[in-house]
Amino acid sequence: MDKQILNDYIDACELIRETERDIKRLKKRREEVLQDSVRGSNPEFPYNPQSFKIHGTAYTCRDDNRLRTEEELLVERKNSADRIRRDVEVWMLTIPARMQRIIRYRFFEGLSWAETAARMGRKATGDSVRMEFANFLK
Repeated sequence: MDKQILNDYIDACELIRETERDIKRLKKRREEVLQDSVRGSNPEFPYNPQSFKIHGTAYTCRDDNRLRTEEELLVERKNSADRIRRDVEVWMLTIPARMQRIIRYRFFEGLSWAETAARMGRKATGDSVRMEFANFLK
């Protein structure tokens, strides 16, 4: 496992959130129903005025097929990002607890090396924590 996979993890988590938001937007668009009322008259004599309520979707069958295809692609994208996220989380369980904390603070929370060292305690410095991480990746 290298540093790039940790960056991929962050991107994968963000991609999952964005994709879930896009899927909700598509589902909402497909469920949208427009309503209106029109006036007309009875087709038989006497021609009494009547009011009719109409409702339906704002898109065609072709649009519906396109929206369904787009939703399937979004689900596939989310699943792919979720696999990356799970792989990194499984790998994180196999490394020492101290390194888990360093990685979590530095990469997942976006802290600087100095801030990470402050959180680690034990008189750690930013450079010592950075070197510990570099030695771990070798």
